[in-house]
Amino acid sequence: MRAVHYIGAGALEVVDVEDHPPGPGQVTVDVAYTGICGTDLHVLHGEMDARVRTPAVLGHEMSGRVRSVGAGVAGWDAGDPVTVMPLRWCGSCPACRRGFSHVCQRLDFVGIDSPGALQERWTVPAELLVRLPDGLALQAAALVEPTAVAVHDVRRAAPQPGERALVVGAGPVGLLIALVTRAAGAEPLVAEVDAVRRHQAQALGLQVVDPRVASVPEVVAQWSAGAGADLAFEVSGSGPGLDDAVQSLAVRGRLVVVGIHPHPRPVDLFRVFWRELTLLGARVYERADVERAVGLVAAGVVPADRLVTRVVPLEAAPEAFARLDAGGELKVLVRCGSDD
Repeated sequence: MRAVHYIGAGALEVVDVEDHPPGPGQVTVDVAYTGICGTDLHVLHGEMDARVRTPAVLGHEMSGRVRSVGAGVAGWDAGDPVTVMPLRWCGSCPACRRGFSHVCQRLDFVGIDSPGALQERWTVPAELLVRLPDGLALQAAALVEPTAVAVHDVRRAAPQPGERALVVGAGPVGLLIALVTRAAGAEPLVAEVDAVRRHQAQALGLQVVDPRVASVPEVVAQWSAGAGADLAFEVSGSGPGLDDAVQSLAVRGRLVVVGIHPHPRPVDLFRVFWRELTLLGARVYERADVERAVGLVAAGVVPADRLVTRVVPLEAAPEAFARLDAGGELKVLVRCGSDD
């Protein structure tokens, strides 16, 4: 079968690999679609080489159908539509023992720390499967995993109906956070410097501000009659984005840090003190978040047809990575096999 390998030094290649049948407790999935995300681009740039063992099969946003099951697997049949929750935890570290297995201290993020979905067939432990409703198109279902990220981020913020929410960064996750926040009854405002992404946000009916044209804290002050945003999501991973988020918050506002900041950032702790702000981290998701995401995608709250900007065949995956890295695309899917 065919797979996409990251071989290091910013290089990908499409290769023939051995097909492994499922062992005990495992399921082989015919992969229909795999999404390319920002983390995959970080891997391509070599920024995660300490974790990734080459040659590596990337990809963790996917949809497909069960092909075959190994010994001891019950409840799954060939043809069942599925996605995968790509997290494996140890069950014994302090985080797992406290019930926070999604942030296991020895977490295996499948598709980064172990082989992922950019291949025609993918064999995974059965407990990672998440069932999809029969009527959900597999192309749309490839957005379940990033939607689960947004669901978890929004759940951490606990928005209330009528609250104002600033979302800094309108990449795929930022837009999904804005959509999930709106579905929760809050009113989102998106800050984004890129013109293409601003246009995409506006096409989804979202309010948008360009930080290069107007001061985000000043816009938020006008929008909120001087109070500030009740909650803010920092999704850009940038210093200026973090500053805007902190400065825009109302008294007792909540800041959820979603974007990955690879280096320490200065934070205005006087502002945190003066307004009694709450700072929240948000990393990946829990099973309930994935199941909620399935429902949101199936209900059309997440309009997959407007978020997916390109679908390419497996053979074109290296070019798709390069195109996404260059900008101008929102969500690119690789068609790994049939979606019948």
